[in-house]
Amino acid sequence: MINEILETKSILVEYDLQFFAKDGPGGEKTEEPTSKKKEDARKKGQVALSKEVTTAFTLLSLFILIRIFYGFIGQIFTNTFEYIYNDIPECVKLYDGYIQTARYRSIVIHVLLTVLLCCAPFFITGVVVSLLADYIQIGFKVTSEPIKPKFNKLNPISGMKKIFSVRSLVNLGLSILKLLIIFIIIYTYFTGMDYSLFVLYDMPLKQAIGLMGTIVIDLGIRIAAVYMIVAVIDLIYQRKKHHDDLMMTKQEVKDEYKNTEGDPQIKGKQRQRMREASMRRMMQELPKADVVITNPTHYAVAILYEADKYEAPRVIAKGSDYLAQRIKDVAKENDIEIVENKPLARMLYANVEIGDFVPPELYKAVAEVLAFVYHLKGKA
Repeated sequence: MINEILETKSILVEYDLQFFAKDGPGGEKTEEPTSKKKEDARKKGQVALSKEVTTAFTLLSLFILIRIFYGFIGQIFTNTFEYIYNDIPECVKLYDGYIQTARYRSIVIHVLLTVLLCCAPFFITGVVVSLLADYIQIGFKVTSEPIKPKFNKLNPISGMKKIFSVRSLVNLGLSILKLLIIFIIIYTYFTGMDYSLFVLYDMPLKQAIGLMGTIVIDLGIRIAAVYMIVAVIDLIYQRKKHHDDLMMTKQEVKDEYKNTEGDPQIKGKQRQRMREASMRRMMQELPKADVVITNPTHYAVAILYEADKYEAPRVIAKGSDYLAQRIKDVAKENDIEIVENKPLARMLYANVEIGDFVPPELYKAVAEVLAFVYHLKGKA
C-alpha cells in the first residue's frame, strides 16, 4: 500500500538554494569592498591597525631617548640619593621626644618631584610616538563604537572560535618569533662582551652603574630595531586580513547599490511615470499648435506661434515613429495643418526640446511654413 502511494504521489520540498552557498547568503565573497563599505567599517573602528608597529616605534624612541639623557638622569638620581643620605642624621633626631614628620614629608615630596621630572619626558614621548604611529597607519578618526558593550561577545561558542582561530595562531607565531629574536640578540650581545661583566666587581659604583645602563640601553635599541621586522610582518597580515574581512558578495554589492542609489526597478518605474506624465501634458498642449511638420513617416514636430506673447515660435510636441503617427492623428482631429518638410522636421526633432523656442538659424524655414499655413487658413 505504501509503495503504491509513493509511486502515485510526488512530494515537493521547498528549499532555498542560498542555504548551500558559501559564506552565507549571497554566495562567496569575491567582490572588492566598496568605498561605502570601507567607510562604514572605519566608523565602527574596524581598521587595519598593527599594535606591533606602535610597540616597536615606542620602544625604539624611548631607548634612544634614554641613551641620550641617561647620563643627565643618572646624575639627578645620584644627587637625590646624596641629599637623602646626608639628611638621615637630621631625620632620626628627636625634638622634645618626637620625630619631625615634616622633615620626612619634605624628603618624600622632593623625591617624587625628582622622579616625575625625570620620567615626564619619557611618558610624553611614549604617548606622542604611539599616537603618531597609529595616525600613520590609519589616519585620524574618532569613534565610540569599539567601546560600546556588545553582549554577543559573552557567547562562549564565539569565544572558543576566537581561541582556535587563524588570528590566534598568528598571534602565537608572532609571540614565539619575538621571544626568539630577543633570545638571539641577548645571546649574541653577551657573547661578545663576557670580559666586561666579570670586571664589574672591581669597578667603582658609578662606573658599574654606567656600564649596566649602557648594556641595557644597547640591548633595548637592538631589540626594538629588530622588533620592527615582526611589526612589518604583522602590519602586512593585518591589512590583508582587514581587506579579506571587507570583501563582499555579489548580493551585498547589489543591496548596497539599492540602498545608496535606489532600486533600479523602482527608478525605472519612476522614469516611466514621468514620461507618461510628460506625454499627457504634451498631448493636452497639442491641439493649440498652428502646424505639424513631418518627415513624413518617422518624425512629427508641432509648432505654436503666439505673436502677442513671444517673439519666436515654440515646439510644443514632437515624436518619432508611433508617437509621430499619434501626433498626426491628433492634428487631424483638431484640424491642424500637417506640412511635410523632411530636413526641417529632422532639424527640429534633433535640436529643439519640447517647450523650447525655435533657434534663430531656423527662423526663416519655420516662418515660411507658418506663412503657408496662414495663407491656407486665409483662403478658407
